[in-house]
Amino acid sequence: MKNRTLPLLAIGVVALSTLAGGYYSSLRPRHVTDTDSNLTDQLTDQFREALFEIQENYSGKVDLEVVGKNSIQGMLHQLDPHSAFFTKAEFDDVQTEQSSRIYGIGVTIAKRYDHVYILSATPGAPGQRAGLRYGDAVIAIDKQNVDDWTSQQVMHKVRGEKGEPVEITIERAGTPNPITVRVRRDEVKLPSVRNAFMVNQINQQGGTQGATGYIALTGGFSSKTDEELTEALTELRQEGMRQLVLDLRGNPGGLLDEAVNVSRKFLAPGEKIVEVRGRDEESSAKTYDVPDNNAPETIPMVVLVDRQTASASEIVAGALQDHDRALIVGENTFGKGLVQGVFRLWGGTGLVLTTAKYYTPTGRSIQRSYANVSFYDYYLNRTEDPGATNNSQHGDALRTDLGRAVYGGGGITPDVEVKAPPLSSRLFYGVFDFVRELVAGQMGGLREYRIAECQYKTKISPEEINRYPITDELLAAFRQYISNKPQFNVSEERITANLNYIRTQMRREIITAAYGPEAGDQVYLADDVQFRKAFESLDRARVLAENASRARGDRQ
Repeated sequence: MKNRTLPLLAIGVVALSTLAGGYYSSLRPRHVTDTDSNLTDQLTDQFREALFEIQENYSGKVDLEVVGKNSIQGMLHQLDPHSAFFTKAEFDDVQTEQSSRIYGIGVTIAKRYDHVYILSATPGAPGQRAGLRYGDAVIAIDKQNVDDWTSQQVMHKVRGEKGEPVEITIERAGTPNPITVRVRRDEVKLPSVRNAFMVNQINQQGGTQGATGYIALTGGFSSKTDEELTEALTELRQEGMRQLVLDLRGNPGGLLDEAVNVSRKFLAPGEKIVEVRGRDEESSAKTYDVPDNNAPETIPMVVLVDRQTASASEIVAGALQDHDRALIVGENTFGKGLVQGVFRLWGGTGLVLTTAKYYTPTGRSIQRSYANVSFYDYYLNRTEDPGATNNSQHGDALRTDLGRAVYGGGGITPDVEVKAPPLSSRLFYGVFDFVRELVAGQMGGLREYRIAECQYKTKISPEEINRYPITDELLAAFRQYISNKPQFNVSEERITANLNYIRTQMRREIITAAYGPEAGDQVYLADDVQFRKAFESLDRARVLAENASRARGDRQ
């Protein structure tokens, strides 16, 4: 009885709450009689009456649209952490991101300590044409102060209809007064593949290792993911790629069909990718496999994952691991094995509702437990990943094609575990603040680091990297600068203990300012402990791929 009632309640409250902006201003409570037997009507009346009392008696200002939305969210979070309700604006954003297309100004932004800063401006996009650049602090949008906003709030505000203007006010290092620019929104791409290059370009290594390709599929799974990956693989193959590191770190997931298409590139015909099971498993189960891929990619491959690798990304990692097609390196993944259906509601709002679970080829569910876990802790306060530390908690092991043990229930456990070093936020923000002033020419005696304009590059050479060396003089300037910035609370002892981190992060920020974020990420990989371990594991990945191929041949 309970399972049949919940969907009715959801529909009743959602339909009512979508009217919150205008309809509730004229609501009056209606008495519920003893003869009312429909639970949906009772709940609707109680919700209506509560809103009326809020309107009539609450001492502060009430935004009924926000109240209505949050009431739906609270209800949905009782079901699971991934079902959600979206306002029209939010639902529009979801749909445009899945199509890899939005209308905005074409800048990369991030929160850095006290403001949201621009990290790069896409060449030819409206923001770049308006002169926005690395280190600009966004302080107002359309004359509305945004000092306390998150990067998500700023991002949402600068998006809108194509051709519509938006006014951006920024604070620039070395410029005494704020600068205001008027920018007309235009189409901006949101690629899934954020970087693709040959590793020898940064490591200067030859031989087999010099033929290593790297692809960062970190931007989610949208309608263009398969197409973008195909293009990146083709380009790297033409440059001599003979083995691959596929980076899924930070990839939040996205479209199931695209995850299936990506998996099909690397698997043989007939191999299962994922099985989706609804509430009635026998009648609703659907299996996705490889139907006709007669020429799959066979190069040795390592897949990088971390704690933010989720959903569709885990489908790919799980399928490649279960078929022994790739070696998985990094940290335990997020553990999201629930499938959401997307429902458009009245007024352009949307509902994302969990409708099924997915299972990897070995039959494991990787969904992390959310029983007796708060919404906050589930997403932001994960103190332990049982799947990575104690697989016995998740029952008996399942076996890959070659008989390797894998476990479900706590995300994808990597074959080679490498934890990312802890992030020092104070040093991170301090380095960014220093480089922001440095590249603006505000550091005396270091004018050679001044960058007047970003020379955007997707591939960077060692000569270009060496143009901005991290010298003792530069580090001394940083020590002096940070000593006068009590807000970062960085001691001399802390600097001395973290010199390698400071050098790495400083190089990344300077190269980002000079050549763009793709170049900055490329130089960072040279000091990335997880990437270095993936690089070292390619020989093991080659043996794994050869054994799996041999086993498939024996079975045939």
